[in-house]
Amino acid sequence: MRRILSNLSHWWSTLWRSMLNQYKQILHDQGVMMFFLALPLLYPITYTLIYNPEVVTDLPMAIVDHSRTSQSRELARMIDATQYIGVSGYASSLQEAKEWAKERKVYAILEIPEDYARNLGRGEQSVLPLYTDMSLLLRYRSILFAMTDLQLQLGADIRTQALDITPAALFTAPKESVKGVSTQSFFLGDPTQGFASFIMVGLVILILQQSAILGVLMLGGGARERRRLHDGIDPEEIAGPMSASILGRGLSVFTIYMPLTVYILHYVPVMFKLPHIGDPFDYLMLMPPLLLSSIFLGQILSAMVSERESSMPVFVFTSVLFLFLSGITWPHSAMNPLWSIISGFVPATWGVEGFIGIDANGATLADMSTQYIMLWVLTGAYFIIACYSERWARSYDRRHFRLPSVP
Repeated sequence: MRRILSNLSHWWSTLWRSMLNQYKQILHDQGVMMFFLALPLLYPITYTLIYNPEVVTDLPMAIVDHSRTSQSRELARMIDATQYIGVSGYASSLQEAKEWAKERKVYAILEIPEDYARNLGRGEQSVLPLYTDMSLLLRYRSILFAMTDLQLQLGADIRTQALDITPAALFTAPKESVKGVSTQSFFLGDPTQGFASFIMVGLVILILQQSAILGVLMLGGGARERRRLHDGIDPEEIAGPMSASILGRGLSVFTIYMPLTVYILHYVPVMFKLPHIGDPFDYLMLMPPLLLSSIFLGQILSAMVSERESSMPVFVFTSVLFLFLSGITWPHSAMNPLWSIISGFVPATWGVEGFIGIDANGATLADMSTQYIMLWVLTGAYFIIACYSERWARSYDRRHFRLPSVP
């Protein structure tokens, strides 16, 4: 019994000393402090300011009007009245409009055919060729949305006019005149249809994960450098059980990140009026397993880092990969099954899904139970793997960097 208590005391002592030692290393390392503090504090504000205003408006469009009738002029006025498009001018020919597009004077061209008004008068379909610039999807999306809404509205107005001149309409009171079906759109999670409201809600989770991983990688690279200089032994290493050492170092980073997490997830959306309707308790409870699994993943990857500078290529490569695997830019349902399985090993994948569901769509932690449980599963798995990878890295460095004995 006494031996068990002694081992427990030694384990807790190692955990506590590892935490204090990690705090000391972090506070005396300007590079790590920059990634642990400056990056989480400034990145969300910088990105959100770049993406504001959230929607692209008044995109210049050229109109090639071959019809030159009152109906075509009314169509041009309706286009100019939309939020997303502004008619910048009439081109005399399609070739002239294309020259404007090459010079970036316009980003869309609408060609109104000569028989436009005649087809409308006969009740026939009229085709309007639309040319758009797809070099930036935000512009293409705005133009497509505006023209689609305009097409639906124009079609409803034409059908309403046709119904109003039928014999049945002659015996109907004006207030009871037959009208088209009124439609309204409700965009869940992003009511403004803004790009910042769409991307930043998930991007903040990736910022938390990547900044934590980068800082841990830099700390791991510093430890490898010290072993190289001291015959495979790190003089700042705390001797004791590996599990206590790994957990103590992880908790030190975790305690630094929790206040930053409250700032990023609560105050940044409030400042920029991003979607923010979830219960703070629910989305903050999602963060402990996300942060811990990210920290332990960084400790696993640190075995691949031989020096502090080596952490930057690992960070750059994984950032792009984790962004696509998170499901922000491409849905998991459309992914290749192999990539979908790989994405399940990334903490941010489950964190993004859970946080968007809670904060943007008003779900509860119980609704996101799958994501919450998977984050804890990754935390446990990565903690165990981190213990073994750290043990291997220390053993390798002792063998590799030990000076040969002098006879």
